[in-house]
Amino acid sequence: MAFEIVTEGLSFPEGPVVMADGSVIVVESMGGRISRCWSGKKEVVCEPGGGPNGAAIGPDGALYACNNGGVGHDWFARGDRVGRIERVDLGTGRWDVLYDACDGRPLSAPNDLMFDCDGNIWFTDFGQLETTGKRYGGLYCAKADGSAIVRVKDQALSYNGVGLSPDMRTVYVADTMSARLYAFERRTQPQEPRLVATMPGMVSLDSLAITAAGNICVATIGEVGAISTVTPDGAITTHVTPDPVTTNIAFGGKDMRDAFITCSMNGTLVKTRWAEPGMPLVYNA
Repeated sequence: MAFEIVTEGLSFPEGPVVMADGSVIVVESMGGRISRCWSGKKEVVCEPGGGPNGAAIGPDGALYACNNGGVGHDWFARGDRVGRIERVDLGTGRWDVLYDACDGRPLSAPNDLMFDCDGNIWFTDFGQLETTGKRYGGLYCAKADGSAIVRVKDQALSYNGVGLSPDMRTVYVADTMSARLYAFERRTQPQEPRLVATMPGMVSLDSLAITAAGNICVATIGEVGAISTVTPDGAITTHVTPDPVTTNIAFGGKDMRDAFITCSMNGTLVKTRWAEPGMPLVYNA
């Protein structure tokens, strides 16, 4: 597999969003900003601070982003850290907090999100490490207009990547610390997931993307970085990447076979040709 560097010098890039004009928006988690990348260049879209993470275009053409409040800086919770879901106006760079709590309980560290065909935001909360133990996270579904949020799964260990199947019936979630991939039904009632696969070896999982055929491509962190492709019935194949801290993948291009991968340790966004096309997202801009 050949990899082309799109942009380098990024501060822990994640959350790639492939735009209609061929540029790619990424978050710079350690820099507290969101940037647009193309052909070796980048420009700052906005600087919301904290730790921006997964991102996606919503039904109104705005960018929606998870912000973990800055857990990437030292991993341990602080009283001034606020996890939230943000809406970014791409024309002006203005960002606003859409959600920072559910049922009166503050969000911990929102990590990744994706929109379903009804315009709902599905997002994960990674939780946080504290000096006294682990603050657990979960899976949420929320309205894009800020009017309603539901906790679908509570007390999750370390939910990270999230994505929906092409038929919009299944929500897939990657758990970082257990290296497991789970599946939920796309309904907003509290539920327990089914196990799809457990990655072999001493690895952890990050964000994910879905192919047009319904396979789940999960960023895999270990001694050697990789994208692990998991079929809905749990078969796993591995594609080695240039960075042990490979955190995310997104698909674009005319045939949806251009794969954009965030290599966070190296601070680069790279591009490669994928063996199968990615799933077109519900919304783009």
